[in-house]
Amino acid sequence: MPDDSIAARMNAFVEDLQQRLCRRLEDEDGAATFRRDEWTREEGGGGTTAVIEGGDLFEKGGVNTSAVHGELSERMAEALGTEERAVEAAPFFATGLSLVLHPRSPYVPTVHANVRYFALGDNRLDPDDEWFGGGADLTPYYPFLEDAKHFHRTWKAVCDRHPAAADYAEFKQACDDYFYLPHREEARGVGGIFYDYLRDDPEATLAFSKDAGEHVLEAYLPIARRRRKRDFGERERAFQQRRRGRYVEFNLVYDRGTKFGLETGGRTESILMSLPPQGAWRYDAQPEPGTPEAEAQWFFQPRDWLALSR
Repeated sequence: MPDDSIAARMNAFVEDLQQRLCRRLEDEDGAATFRRDEWTREEGGGGTTAVIEGGDLFEKGGVNTSAVHGELSERMAEALGTEERAVEAAPFFATGLSLVLHPRSPYVPTVHANVRYFALGDNRLDPDDEWFGGGADLTPYYPFLEDAKHFHRTWKAVCDRHPAAADYAEFKQACDDYFYLPHREEARGVGGIFYDYLRDDPEATLAFSKDAGEHVLEAYLPIARRRRKRDFGERERAFQQRRRGRYVEFNLVYDRGTKFGLETGGRTESILMSLPPQGAWRYDAQPEPGTPEAEAQWFFQPRDWLALSR
């Protein structure tokens, strides 16, 4: 009898989605292809890391999947924030897909997206606990309001199609709160949506997660196509490297996924795939007033992008 559990359906979806995303991104880049590394986890399960580097559009990017299982340790439960719900040494299953793209051009934003599922218990058809998480956010270097609007409009439409599982306003606020660097007093980018621990309606949330996964490139590629041929020089690349430094700071200091992966013995190369190929930290770098770099600073605070006409 086939396994019709939510766990099995979610895992099949992310594995198929990875293949389709990689094919579309290779076509879009036109010069580079993905290298695929399959890995296994000693405690159970594994995944596929697919990385593209040195392309015409993508300087570095990755589309990773994993499906892991085993016994939930106290350390893992603490990292997940589920100590009260978890039973000591409870069996767990987790699957998901994570995408990060760092384009070559400073005028094309970096994008991050993921969908994930976690279950506790021996019976995958009737787990003791299960939840979904995920989201997508856009990190431009030279931002354009048109691009921010397109990105948010796409995710609002996805959320609006699934009222039993998703709330754009709530998820947008959660994204603004999460992708914020307190030590810089600025946002990592222009946000998007972020959600976690969605438990109320697993079937509805599975449908929403699939729709979200299907629309990652619809939210992003129109922006990349608009900006990729724009000329740039050393000044723009230098600003891109400084802004990439902020991306690194967030991922290594605040990102829960990075910390969870490293603290629980995940595959380091796959976890750190999200980092850009280069970054820069010039001491106390400040943009000159009136420059495009100074104008960009306006975008690095949470805003209601869909309501703006600036």
